[in-house]
Amino acid sequence: MLLRILTYHQVMPIYIDFLSVFGSQEEPRDLRFSGFREQNLIKEPARGPQVEFLGRSGRQFQLCYNLKASNLISLPDTKLREQEWSIRQAAIHHQFDVETGTSLWIVTKGDKEIKDRIEDMNGLDGRPEDRDFSSPENCFRRTLDVHLVCCNWSVEDWRWYIQWLEESIDLVFAPRDRSVPRHHFEPKDVQYVQSHEEKINIAIMILEANVNVLKSLREFYKNLLNDKNFPWRDACKDDILVFSEQVKVMTYDLEMQISRAKLLVKIIGDRKALVLQHLQAQGTEKMEDLTVSMHELGIMAQKEAIAMRIVTVVTVIFLPATFVSTFFSTDIIKYQNGGTFSQEALNNWFEVTIPLTLVTLVLCYISFKKSSRSKLARLGRVLRTPMSKSATS
Repeated sequence: MLLRILTYHQVMPIYIDFLSVFGSQEEPRDLRFSGFREQNLIKEPARGPQVEFLGRSGRQFQLCYNLKASNLISLPDTKLREQEWSIRQAAIHHQFDVETGTSLWIVTKGDKEIKDRIEDMNGLDGRPEDRDFSSPENCFRRTLDVHLVCCNWSVEDWRWYIQWLEESIDLVFAPRDRSVPRHHFEPKDVQYVQSHEEKINIAIMILEANVNVLKSLREFYKNLLNDKNFPWRDACKDDILVFSEQVKVMTYDLEMQISRAKLLVKIIGDRKALVLQHLQAQGTEKMEDLTVSMHELGIMAQKEAIAMRIVTVVTVIFLPATFVSTFFSTDIIKYQNGGTFSQEALNNWFEVTIPLTLVTLVLCYISFKKSSRSKLARLGRVLRTPMSKSATS
């Protein structure tokens, strides 16, 4: 059906490229695609297709271009961080016959917003002059009004979109409570700032594309005033100049928004660097706290090791005595006939216990020294290995 419609009206084939960005999609695609195409066939004799019963003289011009606008898709009372904006596209094709005044408009958009605006302007509630199609030159004037409707749609909401981006960034750096010494940032803040930086860069690209389209549209109609084949150079001169001036004002407004957006990009870059510095500082503080905690744990472990060593030394000292006492327990004190004391058993106990205790302490000391030397040797080998590798390399 679309092919038959475009063929019937002899639409420029390039318009298919403008239509290709539409369709069912989760995320907007081809936002970087933008263009302005024209075809001027108003010279005499007619070079276009002549079909008199369809109101086609063959002297016509065609324009196709696309514009993009920002729209708030959330409810007005939605919180700032939860608001959602969408970039909407519109592909416009216009065809006008300079002899018959026949005009064709094909507007491709995801909704009927532009269509409703045009109907409001040319409908019963519109101004009488906007509904005047009594002559070809008046029909031409009405086409300028339709162009202005499309241009206004592409300009009006960018100011609020950039303001939303500014306020969203300010939320990350909102004034802190006086009781809090400084801001505490999280990694998600970097992701939030980065996503908004990408959005503003896309907005700059789209705004620049809209500016180029508006300038091309303005230039096309100004050139008609210098074209000797255009039949209403004098009759419609004032209308074209007014149209050109209005488009120029819109272009200036978009350029102001571009300057504002570029400044916001610089601010976002500086603030993102600030967030990264704060995160690094917070990480350093956490490492310092962890180091202090590890130091305290090391001191506690050292104290426990000293206590265990004391217990070990005491145990080692009393271990021989305990062993000997257990072995000779039946010979030291005898509970026979009221109990008697055995001096010989006590002397034997001392003769065995003292040398055994000394031998135990000496063996523990030798074992401790040997273990310390082994650890120092391993540490020396570990330290010498990197040095030898670096010397070899």
